[in-house]
Amino acid sequence: MIRAGYLNLAVAALALVLGACGSAPVTHYYTLVPPAGGDTAVVRPGQPFQFDLLPVAVPAQVDQPQLVVRQGGQGVAMLQGERWIAPLGDELRGALSADLTRDFHAQDVSGLPSQGPATVRIKLDVRRFDSVPGSYAYIDAAWSVRPVKGGEPLACTSRISEPVGEGYDALVQGHQQAVARLAGQIGAVASAVANGQRPGCPGG
Repeated sequence: MIRAGYLNLAVAALALVLGACGSAPVTHYYTLVPPAGGDTAVVRPGQPFQFDLLPVAVPAQVDQPQLVVRQGGQGVAMLQGERWIAPLGDELRGALSADLTRDFHAQDVSGLPSQGPATVRIKLDVRRFDSVPGSYAYIDAAWSVRPVKGGEPLACTSRISEPVGEGYDALVQGHQQAVARLAGQIGAVASAVANGQRPGCPGG
């Protein structure tokens, strides 16, 4: 009887463990960095250039491992099961660098000791990074471009909104597209500045 009681307890404990494992929440990870290769490249006008891309600043409200989404006018939700694979500032920097490299044939020389005369320094400060599933992905950013070898910076702002479908995959894809549009605006200015021109800021 005692052995049977122990056996029943062991079976019950095993069932609890298996039940806990079966109900463990699944975590999904996302990135803003576009895949290498493929047919997503956009041919941009301008001469190739080199760039030094500084760390990207993001608002504290969304600087979280989890995706932070807006709910109504005042509410937000931090999605425990939906996370960035890296800090959001690093994700934005990696995505911007990849888009500039792909679309402008530019070269990211950040951190390298020797930088040529056609190198520009890019600074990006994201002021808003709004995510509304099933509605839109929005980026409000201030950025500047200046020659590394001296010269005044050209400071601009961009406000970009992308419509998105239902689901978090669509939301992240919307932000990828917003970053790609932002890279197009920054890259056009950076190419001109790297080649000795003084362009105006593009439209948002």
